[in-house]
Amino acid sequence: MKPDRSKDPQRIGFLFNHDELHQVAHIAPIISALQRQAPTAQVEVITSSDRQAEAVRQFLDPAAPLPQFQSIRPSGWSRMIEALLGNMVPLNRLSSLKRNAALFRQFDALVVPETTTTFLKKNDQMARPKLIFFPHGAGDRSIGFSPEIARFDHVLLPGEKTRDRMLAAEVIRADNHKIVGYPKFEAYAPRPPVKLFDNDKPTVLYNPHFDPLLSSWFRFGEQILDYFAKQNDYNLIFAPHVMLFQRRLLASVEHRLFRFRQNIDPRYAVLDHMHIDTGSERSVDMTYTRTADIYLGDVSSQIYEFIQKPRPALFLNSHDAKWRDNPNYDHWTFGPVLDDVAGLGASLDAASPLSDLYREAQTRAFVHSFDRDDDVPPSLRAAAAIVEFLDLA
Repeated sequence: MKPDRSKDPQRIGFLFNHDELHQVAHIAPIISALQRQAPTAQVEVITSSDRQAEAVRQFLDPAAPLPQFQSIRPSGWSRMIEALLGNMVPLNRLSSLKRNAALFRQFDALVVPETTTTFLKKNDQMARPKLIFFPHGAGDRSIGFSPEIARFDHVLLPGEKTRDRMLAAEVIRADNHKIVGYPKFEAYAPRPPVKLFDNDKPTVLYNPHFDPLLSSWFRFGEQILDYFAKQNDYNLIFAPHVMLFQRRLLASVEHRLFRFRQNIDPRYAVLDHMHIDTGSERSVDMTYTRTADIYLGDVSSQIYEFIQKPRPALFLNSHDAKWRDNPNYDHWTFGPVLDDVAGLGASLDAASPLSDLYREAQTRAFVHSFDRDDDVPPSLRAAAAIVEFLDLA
C-alpha cells in the first residue's frame, strides 16, 4: 500500500543544473519570498556545484530559515565523456537529471531557469514533480520560444513580449502562465556602480553571444579587439556570454552548426583602456551593462538589461541575417546595425548622443519586455504565482 501523503507539506525544489552561474539570479530571489508566503511548504535548493550553492546563498534573506541544500554533482564518467566531445553536448546536465530522477520524484514541484529539465518528462509523463519554468533572460532569439517549453506545467514570465510570443508559438496556454516581472533586476538593484578605468573616456561594452551562427565573435571578434587596442578615444569592456569561452568547440543545436573558437591574444589584457572578462561573476551580475556608455553586440539578451537605462547601442550582423521585421532581431531596432567593422570608429562617434528614434524604441521595448509593479517586487509576485498554482495557501 502506498503511503498517504495528502497531509504532508508540499516539497518544492529550486533546481540549478547548469555549468555556469548566469541562470542563478533569475530564480534564486524567489526562494526566500516563497518561504515567507508558504511557511508550511518545504522549500529546498538543488545545485550541481559548490559555486552554484554559494551563488544562491547570496540571494537568500538572512531573516528566513536557511533552506536545505542538496547536491547533484555530475558523475566523473559524464564529465570525462563531455570533455572528450569538446563539451558540445550538455551530458553533465542530462546525466544529473537521469541519475537523480528518483530524488526529483520526491518533490511536488521543481522551479527551474532552463529547459533541459524537460528531459524528466520525455519518457515518463510523471505527475511528480510539476515543472515550473522561469526563462533566464528576456531576449528575442527563437530558442527562447522552443517547443520544449510546452512540457512545463507552469511558466512564469518577465513581461508581455515573452508571453505574446510564447502564446503565438503555442508553447504556453492561457491558463498555465503568469507574468511576474524580472527578479534579476531586484536582485542586483542595491549594488553600487563599479569604476573600471582611471579616465573619463566613454566605455564600450562588447558582448558577443556564443551561438556559432549568430555570434559576431567568430567573424569580427579579433578585428574589434584590435581596433580598440589601437585607438585612444574609448575604453572597452570585452565581456562575452559566459559560455563562449567555456568551450573550445561550440555547437548550436538550434542551427546544427559547429565552430572552433579562437583564443584571445594576451596583449589585450595588459592595456589600461581594455578590460577583458571571459566569465567572472561580473559577467552575469549586470556590472558591465550598468557601467558601459555604449553597447556593442549581436543577439545576447543582455541588451535588454542594458536598456533599463536607454543608451547608444550598435549591432553586428556577422551572419547576413534578413533581420528587418523579424521578431528574433527586434532588439536590432535599438541602434544602427553594421554588416562589417570597417566603419566601426565612425559608427561609435555617431552613436552619441542617443537619438530620439532609438530612445523611443528602447523605452517601448523595455516596457513591453518587463512588467513592473512599484508596490510588489518580482520575487514576491513569482512566489505568489507558485503559491496559487500549487494551492499552497
